[in-house]
Amino acid sequence: MHDQYKHLPLASIAVHRRRLRTSGKVGLALIAASLAIGMAGYAFFEGLGPADAFLNAAMILSGMGPLHTPNTVAGKLFAGFYAIYSGFAVLGIAAVIFAPVVHRMFHRLRIADSDKDPTT
Repeated sequence: MHDQYKHLPLASIAVHRRRLRTSGKVGLALIAASLAIGMAGYAFFEGLGPADAFLNAAMILSGMGPLHTPNTVAGKLFAGFYAIYSGFAVLGIAAVIFAPVVHRMFHRLRIADSDKDPTT
């Protein structure tokens, strides 16, 4: 962090809430896109209907595992790669959603640290 930002005041609650809403919207969009990719893959490679494709994509994305056992080699490869992607996606999406909270906490600690008398 640059020293010039060390003494900036903590963002207002309104600004913090706006950042939380924005990161939440981005997180939800990433979840929706990830589900859409999973649903499209299950529909294309395994011929699942929308409800079954959604269920399997949601179960993998949430870390619970698939309900449908893929029957084709392409379906098995898709399921494996989608599972790997999902593991990383969950971590990335959580980071996006919680970034404003962590940023505020770090900023608050930095302000508290910089308010100390340097002679003590």
